[in-house]
Formats: sequence, C-alpha cells, structure tokens
Amino acid sequence: MSSILTNNSAMVALQTLKTVNSNLASTQNEISTGKSISTAKDNSAIWAISKVMESDVEGFKSISESLSLGQSTVAVARQASETVTDLLTQMKTKIVAAQEDNVDRAKLNADVTALKDQINSVVSAAQFNGLNLVDGSTASASILSSLDRDSSGNVTASSISVSAQDLSTGGYTAKAAFTGTDGVSADNADAFGFSLDGTGGTDDAGTIVITDPTYAAGDKITLRVGENEVSYTVTAEDVASTTPEDIIAVGLKAAIESTSAEVTVDYDSGSPGTLTITNTGADSVQISGQFTNAGSGALGALASIDVSTGSGASAALGSIESLINTAIDASAAFGSVERRLDTQSDFVSKLTDSLKTGIGTMVDADMEEASARLQALQVQQQLATQSLSIANQAPQSLLSLFR
Repeated sequence: MSSILTNNSAMVALQTLKTVNSNLASTQNEISTGKSISTAKDNSAIWAISKVMESDVEGFKSISESLSLGQSTVAVARQASETVTDLLTQMKTKIVAAQEDNVDRAKLNADVTALKDQINSVVSAAQFNGLNLVDGSTASASILSSLDRDSSGNVTASSISVSAQDLSTGGYTAKAAFTGTDGVSADNADAFGFSLDGTGGTDDAGTIVITDPTYAAGDKITLRVGENEVSYTVTAEDVASTTPEDIIAVGLKAAIESTSAEVTVDYDSGSPGTLTITNTGADSVQISGQFTNAGSGALGALASIDVSTGSGASAALGSIESLINTAIDASAAFGSVERRLDTQSDFVSKLTDSLKTGIGTMVDADMEEASARLQALQVQQQLATQSLSIANQAPQSLLSLFR
C-alpha cells in the first residue's frame, strides 16, 4: 500500500543517515583528539581509571624533581667529604714528616694549620639550597621518593632518609635562651629564635639570656637579626674570667648595634648574660641564633693537632688516622645513599613511562583503524543521503494515478 501521509522508506533512510552521521562524528572526534575515550560519556569506567593514572603521573613528576634535588644535595655532601678526606691525607704527610727531629716543625705546623682552615671552609660551604649535611647542624634529611597506591585507592608517600655525617670541628649546643614576647619562644635548643612586632606594637621587645657559664676558647654564638648576622667567638681571656657570659653579651650587643639600625639593645648588668632587644622599625623583625661548641664535632680532635713540638707530632699521628677514617666513612655513607637515589630516580622515570603507555593503551585512538572507518562512513553517508533523496521522491509517482 502506498501512502502520502506515511513514507516508511524515507523514515528508514533518515534513521540510517542519522546513525551514519553519529558514527562519523565519533570517528572525527577520535581523529581530532587522538583518543578513543576523551570524556566520561565515552566509557565512564575506563575514563575514571585513566584519570587516576594521569594524576599519578603528575605526582611522579614532582617526585622526580624531589629526587633530583636530593641527588644534588647528597652529591655536594659526598664531594665535600671526599675533599676533606684528601685534605686530611695531605695533613697526614705533614704529620709524618714532623716525626723526624731534623725538620722545621714550625713550617710544617703552619701547613697543618692552613689545611685545618681549608677543611673548615669546605665543611661550611658544603650546602645545597640551604641544607648542609656535613657541618653538624642537622641529623638527617628526608627525600620524597615515591607515591604508593593500595588496592583501595589510598595513597601514601615514601621517603628516603639521608643521615647527616658530622665533619665539623665544632658541634651545635644550646648555651642561650631566647624569650620573645611575640612569636616563637625556644629554650635549650640547637637553633632558637623569636619574632618582634614593629614600632607601635605591644610585642616589640624580646630577651636573650646567655645561660651556660661553661665555655671553651673558640666557642662561637651567632645571631641573625633581620637580614644581618653577627657573631662572637669566645677567647681564652673570656674563659679565664669569672663571668664569661657577661663578656659575650656585651660583645654581641656591640656587634648588633654596629650592623643593625632597626633594633636597640640594652644590657642588663644585674642579670648575667642578659640582653633586651627592642624593635624600633616599622616592620616586624625575625631574630634567631645558634651556638657552636668548639671541638665537639666529629673532627673536633683536629683543633688540638699541633706538630710544632715532638710530643705534639707524636700525638697528632695517633689522631689523624681516626680523623681520616671518619671522613672515609662519611664519603662511603653518602656514596651509598647517592647510588640509591640514582636507582630510585631511574625507577620513577621508567615507571612514569609505563604508566603513560598504559594510559595510551586504554584511551588512545587507533589512527589506522579510524582512518579506514572514516572513509567507509563517508561513503555510507553519501549512499544514505542518496537513499533518503530517492525515498522522498517516491510519493511523486502517485500523481500519475490521478491523470
């Protein structure tokens, strides 16, 4: 039966054309984006998995940067410890030479002293991004090394701990108490400090108390007031006095006043070793400090080496072997950690590549297949369009029945 109201052929042709156009649009989207699954609408489960993996890839990029920073830090420390080992070996040759009576021990001792200074310089300079693993100022450092995801989707961070190796001739001990009326207050800590408000604030004054009366020549207290750093080194005369803490306090007062215009310093003669610092500037100021105890570092025995006499040369020969072994052990420890960091860095790089490959396998489009499908669909579109055109013209044939 033919009808001018219902054209079944046209409806079938139209539905076919719509299906072809939909498939063609999907194929063109694959080709333009390069992905077979570009939105959650395409395949929600696969899309969700791929997005989780992509977030992990971004996380591992940050981990790779952290490992690079850690590798550089440890490399600096290892290089410093190896340099200290070489310098101590050079010192040993001078000490061995000083065992002979028919030598100029004064000149040999001058060389030894120069090598001591060079070792202290190397240890002080061996920092990367502010972290020094050989000067005794820190016990360890933690380097982010991995992100671990369990079957439930929970993520935890893993770190590689790097033990610091003390190659200093002086350690850090607490011989002062900082009591700020504003900010952090710390007492009996290796590093301590506080913050003072600017002029007009209610908390613009703080107190430093030099607390421990037991000092040795060479001990040094260092203060940082805002951007300025000052220090005072204890002398043998200070140690011989009855109140070395007062001498240190007065020395620090003079040092602060000579370098910082933003604060005033008052010395309390009635309270041993006490300084009151008042912030007279408009901005807040940070004050911190650290005490270096001479001779207490792992290479503290270096300070007592003196080959100017026969007895001193003999004693130095016994000390230098232990010092060399300490430096060698430090180099070996840093070398082991550096190798571990290198291995972890390589693993993270390969793991990241594997994750990217896995993501691509799930969501990337097969371009060869898409190209072939595109051409087939274009032909189907042309045929469906032609079929719809023919179906739409079919009712015209009914006019001949009414002539």
